[in-house]
Amino acid sequence: MEPLVLIAVRSVVVYIFVIFAIRIFGKKELSQLSIVDLVFILLISNSLQAAMVGSDTTLLGGLVAGISLFSVNALLKNLIFRSKKISETIQGNPIMLVYQGEVIQKHLDKAQISRDELDAAIREHGVKDISLVDLAIFEVDGNISVLSHNFTRKTKKRRLHKSLSFTN
Repeated sequence: MEPLVLIAVRSVVVYIFVIFAIRIFGKKELSQLSIVDLVFILLISNSLQAAMVGSDTTLLGGLVAGISLFSVNALLKNLIFRSKKISETIQGNPIMLVYQGEVIQKHLDKAQISRDELDAAIREHGVKDISLVDLAIFEVDGNISVLSHNFTRKTKKRRLHKSLSFTN
């Protein structure tokens, strides 16, 4: 096989491996990265880089790997968009965690979410007590959606962005 074609094939195989490894080992980590997750991502990318390009560390080899990854990523996103079955296989399904103020413990266990993590997510949505939650769902992207007040108002997770301002 041509060296550049081999780089493309290896890159696609590594891409698919990483997607399925993340799917198998849990999607919770995708919602918020901890320092452990960041270090893991850096190390896994470094360890798999050689598997993609082998000994070809040229600019062209890197570009072929990059183009291959962008291409398979676009193809996979298109397949996920067009096929519910492929989407469910790769991304999974949402999991109901709370219904009408009652925690569904077996669903928490399935999603590997602790009660403390659930409580924190509820507070992030501006709801002070779990008994006030009508519905909390662990979404396929790793976020937790919270509906309260008889499903009439969806609370939004607010992320605080600190901006630096210098005053004299």
